[in-house]
Amino acid sequence: MALICLGLSLGSRTHVQAETFHKPTLWAEPGSMITQESPVTLRCQGSLETQEYHLYREKKTAYWITWIPQELVKKGQFPIQSIAGEHTGRYRCQYHRRTRWSEPSDPLELVMTGYYSKPTLSALPSPVVTPGGSVTLQCGSQVAFHGFILCKEGEDEHPPCRSSQPRTRGSSWAVFSVGPVSPSRRWMYRCYGYDSHSPYVWSSPSDLLELRVPGAAETLSPSQNKSHSQDASHPQDYTVGNLIRMGVAGLVLVVLGALLFEAQRSQRSPQ
Repeated sequence: MALICLGLSLGSRTHVQAETFHKPTLWAEPGSMITQESPVTLRCQGSLETQEYHLYREKKTAYWITWIPQELVKKGQFPIQSIAGEHTGRYRCQYHRRTRWSEPSDPLELVMTGYYSKPTLSALPSPVVTPGGSVTLQCGSQVAFHGFILCKEGEDEHPPCRSSQPRTRGSSWAVFSVGPVSPSRRWMYRCYGYDSHSPYVWSSPSDLLELRVPGAAETLSPSQNKSHSQDASHPQDYTVGNLIRMGVAGLVLVVLGALLFEAQRSQRSPQ
């Protein structure tokens, strides 16, 4: 009897251990950087047998989550109709299956942009950079921010960003070192400013700054490439067409000359 109970206990424990709980995936649609008053939806995805989802914000309770209808929460959907500063922050999610909760997802930082006026971004001493070289980018503003963010754009839906060292009294500028650069990629940047009391509420983005690296090949659109290839592969088509047009024009001139000569001759005959 003791052996039977021991076997059942071990079998049950083995089943629980074999049942793996992978951490869920948390993402934002259309993205984690959202312009002020724009809609966004946080989505959490677990296993196929998920019975319940839980979304929470680190360090500070997000009361807006409690207003989401339960039918959406059960699907792992957490919509925000118009994003504001109260929605921003660092989020994680979990899912519940049977009697257990999964481990938390990787963190998602939800950022709202457009709260402050845009800063300016410039390259020192010049946006022209030699291959393999580096350049200093300066982000400045008339607003004394506690910190600035530099984001590289053009390659990913979620651009990688770097933050300057925060300053307690605020600052009107910050510098970032970029490099080494290569002509095989595009180097495009924007910067933002933020206040330390609301680190996920950023300014409007600066104008786009693109570094120019000598030797970088210009990228043509598919239609331009097609037109260019056709021009290169069939240059004789244009020559033949020009010759035909010139021949027709010459023939027309000959016919008109003959008719004019005949008309003058017929007028002289009665005299």
